[in-house]
Amino acid sequence: RAEQAVAVAGGIIGGILLFILIGITAYLLWKKFCHLLSYEKLTSPVKTTNPNATFQDQSTSEIQLKSTSRSRSVPFIIPPTLHGRDWINLTNEEQVQEDSDPYMIPQDGPRSSFHSLAGAYVVGTINPELYKFPEDKSETDFPEGNIGRLWFSIEYEQESERLLVSLIKVRKLQPPADSCSPFVKIYLLPDERSYLQSKTKRRTLNPQFDENFVFQVSSKMLLQRTLKFLVYHVDKQKKHHLLGQVIFPLKNETLTGDNKLVIWRDLEKENLEPPSEYGDIQFSLSYNDYLGRLTVVVLRARGLKLQEESHAVSVYVKVSLMNHNKFVKSKKTAAVLGSPNPVYNETFSFKADQTELDTASLSLSVLQNIKGEKTHLLGRVVVGPFMYTRGKELEHWNEMISKPKELVKRWHTLCHST
Repeated sequence: RAEQAVAVAGGIIGGILLFILIGITAYLLWKKFCHLLSYEKLTSPVKTTNPNATFQDQSTSEIQLKSTSRSRSVPFIIPPTLHGRDWINLTNEEQVQEDSDPYMIPQDGPRSSFHSLAGAYVVGTINPELYKFPEDKSETDFPEGNIGRLWFSIEYEQESERLLVSLIKVRKLQPPADSCSPFVKIYLLPDERSYLQSKTKRRTLNPQFDENFVFQVSSKMLLQRTLKFLVYHVDKQKKHHLLGQVIFPLKNETLTGDNKLVIWRDLEKENLEPPSEYGDIQFSLSYNDYLGRLTVVVLRARGLKLQEESHAVSVYVKVSLMNHNKFVKSKKTAAVLGSPNPVYNETFSFKADQTELDTASLSLSVLQNIKGEKTHLLGRVVVGPFMYTRGKELEHWNEMISKPKELVKRWHTLCHST
């Protein structure tokens, strides 16, 4: 019986020890399970040798995070450059800056794949409106009364002294007949005796030319030259009808072999009236009543009677502001060499109070200068109020006042009176 008692006691002690061992094991397992719920370990380092694999891992993780509810917490690491800012806690333990624009991405430099994964919940979606290129409206926005628009490009080769002109296209032509077969003549003024001509495009109001032309011109004379495009229509009887023109001075352009300029201009109607005895001048007037500023744009002159036709002759325009027939201020255009049809396209502004418009006037004098000789007056025109002018000159002045801040363009006859 003593042996039986010892065996029973040993069994009880063994059972107690086994129960204690099972309890300790269960406690350790429970503690480890709770530890896993609180922390997430990265089981394998991110491999940077294969960027595509990294991108796929990120995409897979993002899809899983979107499709299933997250039972584990992903720690959000704030970059050092963002420390010290105001942050608020969210229910899913992510953090986001207060009053932040969802479309603005912080300029923090490179981010790790882990940052990118966490940031997918903060940045939001991309707004495609912010990444659109500005719409080119040159082929859609045509002003009222437009008779066509011409595109061309220019560049200058310094070594060979060649001006390269590419005639690209014309749009929205307004022909005199139902059909239109256009072509273009290109001049390099002041030489109006020679020109280059494009091919004729049949039955189209929107011809596409894509033709290249070359003018030989020295770099010294380049900025004195002006490109002139004449757009014609050929009818069934082979007669040529001028549809419009573009005048483009080169003096304000920076032309190099590395700088190819693509330009468009609206066609203008040519003045078909014969030039007057001393020639004509075209300019625009504008008055800004808020700034008290009178603006004059000297555009071009035609049919000038030069005293001597040579390249030594220079022609310029002097614009003078007068008040009560007393001189106030004058400004001059750059001189154009040896042309009876000079092109200027220069803008001048004068201070003039609105109360002075009834007593002020503008005088535009076309002057010729020959080396070693005195300046010679080729013609003059005065525009102003009723006190000084009549006819077209008065109409131009009154239209300028009635249309503030708007450029009013007109041709005027030059006279020789002083």
